[in-house]
Amino acid sequence: MFSNSVGGGGNQNVEEWEIRPGGMLVQKRDMNQGTVSIPTIKVRVKYGSLCHEIQISSEASFGDLKKKLAELTGLHPLDQKLIYKNKERVSKAYLDAARVKNGSKIELVEDIVSRERRCVEMLKNSKVEKTSKSLAEISLEVDKIVGQVTALEAKVSRGGKVTKMDVESLTEMLMTKLVKLDEIVSVEGDLKLQRKAQVRRVQKHIETLDKMKMHYSKPGGSGGNIPWQQQEANSSNQMSVPMQKHHVQMRQMESRGQMQGLQQQQPLRHSESFVVTTQWETFE
Repeated sequence: MFSNSVGGGGNQNVEEWEIRPGGMLVQKRDMNQGTVSIPTIKVRVKYGSLCHEIQISSEASFGDLKKKLAELTGLHPLDQKLIYKNKERVSKAYLDAARVKNGSKIELVEDIVSRERRCVEMLKNSKVEKTSKSLAEISLEVDKIVGQVTALEAKVSRGGKVTKMDVESLTEMLMTKLVKLDEIVSVEGDLKLQRKAQVRRVQKHIETLDKMKMHYSKPGGSGGNIPWQQQEANSSNQMSVPMQKHHVQMRQMESRGQMQGLQQQQPLRHSESFVVTTQWETFE
């Protein structure tokens, strides 16, 4: 069907051509055509008394070289300084742009300032993580206590009875969480706002419990409960009538005996008479 040459090119074989789905006859493309191999170079890096030979692509960056050196020296890439031709090279710079060739010598120096800065940053991040975890735990604990306070309020609104112990127990629990929040210091940003919000939340529910306690501590307090101050008085009313009379008589006798003893032992000072005169002595 086809001749050995197409378009006068006698040196081209039919195998070098292909038919596309549309019926067009085109020359096959070489998938490897245009692929250029990147040369690999060997550089010598001096670190203290040691010398390391590293094979790396000539188009790699100094940052890539630092990563390889970190595996050999244990020195973090951020703590490394690479000196080439008496000049420090940044991590983003490329080896070929700096004219690093096969056999070039590079000096590695530990960056003390960068290491200290990185350690401080790590401590800061660790502290932030710890603070965030503490706030999350406190928030979860406060949620549980707030649920109990809400249940107590609902009980009061329905006319149920609330004991003094229940209110004081919840108040003490909230105060404990408030102390924990006060122990979280030196927070910034979102954590500071979270801590502030939790403090306000805890204080709000402490005030709610205090109002509840004051309400039921008043004589004649309403809400379906017996005021705490009247509970002891009402408990005495549950005694039998003869026993109540006996207690009243005993108290009257004791009070009379005390009054008589005081009259016998101490004379009334109010019985002394005083003379008031308006005649004043004059001095010459």
